[in-house]
Amino acid sequence: MVGNTGPAGDPIEAVARAAAEGPDALRGLLDGLEGAELRRAALALHLRVCRRDGEEAAEAALAGLARRELGWSAEEADLLLCRLLGGEAGVSPHELQLRFTELAPLAIAACEQAEDFSRTHLRALHRLAEYARGYHRDTAGPLRDRLAALLRREVPVVPGLLPRHVLDGFDRYGPAMRAAHAELLAGEGVAALLAHCAPMDRPRATLAWRKRAAVLLAGAESGPEVVRRLLEGVAAQEEHRVNDPDLVGMGIPTLASAANTSLVRGLLWAALGIGEEWVVPLVGAVALHAGTGLGGSGGMCRSQPIATAAVAVLGECPADRAEAAVAELGRLPKRVVNRTVAKGIARATEAVAARAGMTASMLRERAVPALGLDGRGAREVALGAYTAELAVREPGTALLSFRGPEGRLLKTAPKEAREACAGELKELRAGLRKLSALLSEERARLEEHLAAGTVWPAADWRRYYADHPVTGAVARALVWEAGDGDGGWTAGRPERSGDGWALAGPDGTVRPVGAGDRLRLWHPLRAGDEEVARWRAALLDREQRQPFKQVFREVYPLTPAERTTATYSNRFAGHVLRYGQARALMTARGWAGPHLGHFSDGYSSEMVKELPAPGELPAAEGTRWRARFFVDLADGGAYADGAALLCATDQVRFERRAGAAGPRGPWEQAPLEEVPALVLSEALRDVDLFTGVASVGADPDWRDRGEDRAYGDYWMRWGFGELGEGARVRRETLGRLLPRTRIADRVELTDRFLRVRGERGAYRIHLGSGNVLMEPSDAYLCVVVDRSREAGRAAGKVFLPFEEDGGMLSVILSKAFLLAADDRITDPTITAQLRRGR
Repeated sequence: MVGNTGPAGDPIEAVARAAAEGPDALRGLLDGLEGAELRRAALALHLRVCRRDGEEAAEAALAGLARRELGWSAEEADLLLCRLLGGEAGVSPHELQLRFTELAPLAIAACEQAEDFSRTHLRALHRLAEYARGYHRDTAGPLRDRLAALLRREVPVVPGLLPRHVLDGFDRYGPAMRAAHAELLAGEGVAALLAHCAPMDRPRATLAWRKRAAVLLAGAESGPEVVRRLLEGVAAQEEHRVNDPDLVGMGIPTLASAANTSLVRGLLWAALGIGEEWVVPLVGAVALHAGTGLGGSGGMCRSQPIATAAVAVLGECPADRAEAAVAELGRLPKRVVNRTVAKGIARATEAVAARAGMTASMLRERAVPALGLDGRGAREVALGAYTAELAVREPGTALLSFRGPEGRLLKTAPKEAREACAGELKELRAGLRKLSALLSEERARLEEHLAAGTVWPAADWRRYYADHPVTGAVARALVWEAGDGDGGWTAGRPERSGDGWALAGPDGTVRPVGAGDRLRLWHPLRAGDEEVARWRAALLDREQRQPFKQVFREVYPLTPAERTTATYSNRFAGHVLRYGQARALMTARGWAGPHLGHFSDGYSSEMVKELPAPGELPAAEGTRWRARFFVDLADGGAYADGAALLCATDQVRFERRAGAAGPRGPWEQAPLEEVPALVLSEALRDVDLFTGVASVGADPDWRDRGEDRAYGDYWMRWGFGELGEGARVRRETLGRLLPRTRIADRVELTDRFLRVRGERGAYRIHLGSGNVLMEPSDAYLCVVVDRSREAGRAAGKVFLPFEEDGGMLSVILSKAFLLAADDRITDPTITAQLRRGR
């Protein structure tokens, strides 16, 4: 029998014969072996037990082998681990939980006796031991402790050779990095550095860990470059399914295996100790890439563990890197909507701002790059005989233009420049994209300051706003107020005045900005009706568009009904919204909350937004406010994945808490009368936007959906009912625009409608929904505007001061031009309705 298990024999067959003969034969076989032959037999017996449950003699023999010193090698230990977990496993994760104390001990003993083992598999086995305790409370605990001790064992480091679990092959990232940076990774001290980074299985590193990382980084050949290249690799890594020894088997795409994810976390914290300029932008790039949802959107991150670690590293940046860190953190909320990561972004932003002694908004404005633009907001680049100009123009538009040798403006890059200067042209186009993205960020940040009521000293206002090559194009298109501290404020648009700046009022009066002045963005909530009217008339007369809705901004003072409800507003309750569109709008405006859908806990949600705090307040002072908007699942079907199609709106509530100094207390509900007017108005404005744009009442085809329509009564009430604040601003604006058009003699404004007199009849266009009624029958006329037709082109020639309400102002004007010339309508779907409606 012994001879049959030698190099020429098959240990699997020998074990099978002995097991078939009985316990004594199996025990005799094992007692007669030693060294490599005994290990081969043990491997064969382990495989048999994995495949066959209930063979008591084999299981007892295996347990005895697990208690013996057999001299296992690293390769043999890995083989045993692979039988338990991963693609080559002989048992399922659920079966392994049930039989953990039978199958795991031999693998654990082999790892204890071997010089090394697969830490990737061992981590997964350690996690599984936690679950196995539910089945084997008394026996699984000691095994889990042995696994934990193994994971604490120092990794053997061979100079010039990476540990096996570092950049492992369970994903695409590890092999790609080994292949791309083989020479760099073989440098002296690199293996020790990466071995230190690899076990980082938590989002934050301890101070002791960071000190040790700094020592290893200093001792590693090209250590900073290694960290940089590996982080650049993960920032460019596409999401994919990894081959981890998965306990659940869901196979959700991610960026890296569990082991390499831990390595990246360690690299991020090691990077914090590198004093080079690339560190903060690269950590920010990793946070953005990992925190973005799968497929480019959504709340399921590409890698939440990597994103949370990167955000935490940005939050630990010292004061001399605070500006850059806050700039990177400020880029994240638009793309990163995962709630866990979003909370980390908020905490990190507060922490780094407090460390610098100012607010995040104040830090961000100091970190806005000029992108090479001069004082005119332009940069010229020679392309042979031609000149390209990258520029920003008010109210915040990025342009790339070209001029010929004679100075003639060209619409596109000439062929000679494309062929001879392809590299420079590529760089310019990349700069255009970067400038456009930066302008978008600046618009959003300035709108936050408008909502917060931030006040700046004149010197800061000049440096970071009026004179800035990029931000200045946005800031100079807005209306500002200057005050000297005596309580009075004077409003105007910035204009040059010698070496300084002045504010020009709507009537042309000019007020110089003095060195001791303080400035803030003008808000219609603080102005009287006459002042608001003068500013609106001035912008329309001069056809000046603003980067966002400021002068034409809706305001929402407290109503009598809200004074009665006291703690909540029902102003926008009872609306039925298309959930996907509403959710996208909420996310874009900074509201976050659980998804609605036909799944557990998906029947209601609270969308929450923390309102921006005034920028001049120190980060640890003042009161923070947030709004909560309640939405419920509406009966309207679902997508294939259970996501809601429709939602119903409910209350809006407000909460407050003290600033960020010390332990943050809980949010406390606040009476509406105690909510600052700007906070209340800006939050309710957002909710009005959601209901105005995403309501099923705004869908002109909803009425014709047949049995699938539902909510017909609501559609009628919303589509032709009382005007909201946004529609009232639209009505006032139309009152100023229409007299300038060629249909001025065919239109008139009523309380809720724009009445249009055509050649064949008269029509009323609702100023809230854009829905149309025919006179005298009040029959509904479904008109879906085709912007390519004459009516759309005619309306497009009218200056529109804003289009931030879903484009409804343009839609109403387009319908008005169309119906004023109803005798020229040829669309059969419209003409058929006209015949029926008379």
